[in-house]
Amino acid sequence: MTTNSRWIRIDTPDGSFDAYLSLPPAGKQPGNPGIVLIQEIFGVNEHIRSVADQYAADGYVVLAPDVFWRTAPRVELGYSGKDWEEAMKLRQAVNLEEAVSDIGATAKALRAEIGASGKVAAVGYCFGGLLSYMAAARGMVDAAVPYYGGGIQNNLKEAEALNVPVQFHYGALDAHIKPEDVERVRQAVAGKRGVEVFVYDQADHGFNCWARGSYHQRSAALAHGRALTFLTNALS
Repeated sequence: MTTNSRWIRIDTPDGSFDAYLSLPPAGKQPGNPGIVLIQEIFGVNEHIRSVADQYAADGYVVLAPDVFWRTAPRVELGYSGKDWEEAMKLRQAVNLEEAVSDIGATAKALRAEIGASGKVAAVGYCFGGLLSYMAAARGMVDAAVPYYGGGIQNNLKEAEALNVPVQFHYGALDAHIKPEDVERVRQAVAGKRGVEVFVYDQADHGFNCWARGSYHQRSAALAHGRALTFLTNALS
C-alpha cells in the first residue's frame, strides 16, 4: 500500500518531539476526522506505523507521537529478549503525567492539521491504551479506543470525569489484565454515555499486533471493525 506519511515535530513547553503523520491516500479533506495513535512500550515501530497507515487508508488523519522522547527518542523495539527488557525499563522510567500532557499536545497539533471542524479520537495499545483513556477522561479528545490498556484499572478515579465515548477492548487470556480488573473498569464506566467494553474469548495481551506471538487474527479483525464503526459515530 502506498502511504502518504512523514515525521513532524510537535512543540511543548518541555521541548519538542517527533510524531508520525499519516494522511489519507487522497490527502486531507475539509473536516477529516483525526486519530492520535498511541504506541505500546516498543516505540513508534513498524507495526505502529502500519496501524497509522491502516487508519489513514480508512480516511483518518493520524498522528502517532513518540511517547519516550525524553529518554529514548525515536526508539524502535521488538517484542522479545533484550528489546523486551529495554521496553520495560522505558515504561518504568516514563512520567505518566508528562506522557498525558504530550498526548494533549499531540491532539492540539492534530486539530491544527485537520481544522476546527474536525474531531479527534485517541486510539492506544497497552500503555498507549492507558494514555488514550486518560486523554479522554481529561477532555483532550472527543473519543477514545483503548486496546488492552495496562493500568486503567489502577486509575479509575479518572473515570468520574469521563464525558466522551470510549470503546474498551480486552483479551480474556491476558495475564497482565485479569478478568477482575476488566470488571472493575466495566463497573467504573457503567452508565457513561457511549461507553462500550468488549472482551475477546480467544485473545491474549497484544492480540492486535501482527508482529507478536499473541496476535489473534479473528479478534483483531473483529475489534478493528468495531472500532471503525464506533469512530464513525463518535466523530461525526
